[in-house]
Amino acid sequence: MVEGIGSTSVSVPQVSGRVLVVDDSRAQRRILQASLARWGYQVTEAGSGEEALDLCRAAAFDIVLSDWMMPGMSGLEFCHAFRALPRDSYGYFILLTSKSEKDEVAQGLGVGADDFLSKPVDPDELRARIQAGERILGMQRELAQKNRLLSTTLTELQGIYDSLDRDLIEARKLQQSLVRDRHRDLGTAAISLLLRPSGHVGGDLVGYFQLNPRRLAFFAVDVSGHGVASAMLAARLAGMLSSAAPDGNIALALDGGGAVDTWPPEMVAARLNRMLLDVVQVDQYLTCIYADADVVSGKVALVQAGHPHPILLGADGSVARVGQGGMPVGLIPGAQYERVELRLRPGDRLLLMSDGLTECTGPDGAEMGEEGLADLVRRNAAVPGDAFLDALMWEIERFTGSGEFTDDMSAVLYEYRGGPS
Repeated sequence: MVEGIGSTSVSVPQVSGRVLVVDDSRAQRRILQASLARWGYQVTEAGSGEEALDLCRAAAFDIVLSDWMMPGMSGLEFCHAFRALPRDSYGYFILLTSKSEKDEVAQGLGVGADDFLSKPVDPDELRARIQAGERILGMQRELAQKNRLLSTTLTELQGIYDSLDRDLIEARKLQQSLVRDRHRDLGTAAISLLLRPSGHVGGDLVGYFQLNPRRLAFFAVDVSGHGVASAMLAARLAGMLSSAAPDGNIALALDGGGAVDTWPPEMVAARLNRMLLDVVQVDQYLTCIYADADVVSGKVALVQAGHPHPILLGADGSVARVGQGGMPVGLIPGAQYERVELRLRPGDRLLLMSDGLTECTGPDGAEMGEEGLADLVRRNAAVPGDAFLDALMWEIERFTGSGEFTDDMSAVLYEYRGGPS
């Protein structure tokens, strides 16, 4: 039993909290110190607000018990100064006062007090208020620990993200290298390529390769989805549509005499379909256009497998969509694909493009659409060669209002000039 503060005997576990008792009455400080020490706290005394403030600058106390009315610096002023001190952890502040008016309590809360104790102090109430403060301090420490853990985790994640970002930048360079020659002049014809992923890497692929001295194959592919998985499948397709060796290029074959032969466009699509379903076995599909062009005669045979309709820009300025649609590749086993045959006239141009061009949206949310793209093609019909694709992209960037795209952009422009080989 502690004399002078009450007769209640309290048995509590030992704790190690640091408590600062501030009161100009030495007797009151000793009464509070005796109870707190008995409960296991490390107690420091101060006889004034100024002395207490100096102690708080030198050490971090968990709980402060301060009298309100003191000569010199009042408890209210001390509380205000206490809150202004730099601290790594929170300090719980209890004002000891005989004041009970609402405006005075509000004043104490306004300068940073957490709780109030009426004088003379009841030991049971004191212990209850101290325990409430400990609970708050415990939650604060737990929160601080979790914040430190979160900060450490975020730092680690940032490191992983930076490493991944560097890898993706290199992957983008590698993917762009798959399209080595963006423009090629064949004399009687020319071909230009556009490939612009919406992110670091994308699932679009464009390209061309020579079938024989007078025949050129060109293609546009759009793998479903975005990101690394789509880019990896696009990279694998690039290998299947670039090698001059019959066993490496899915469009080439060997005839009975061992000579190199070519598969017609509809069979190339069928072989790609079978390869995706039976060999690769991924949850992805693709749309594509594959064309086989005679650069001398102007004949073009192509297959459209779910890709947007190619646009035929005539030498006379006419614009028409060609193709029959067709099924995407990699969805249905045994899917059949139909060939479309064209005969280009000198000056005609054939444009293959991904749906990133037709489905891009303006600031109002409206899509470009096939008609909108056809209008852009008409407006830029006089632009020669590979500059036509640059002009087209400039128009699309102006349409979106930001130049940022939610889907990959890719296109192939085949121009037939005619004349002798």
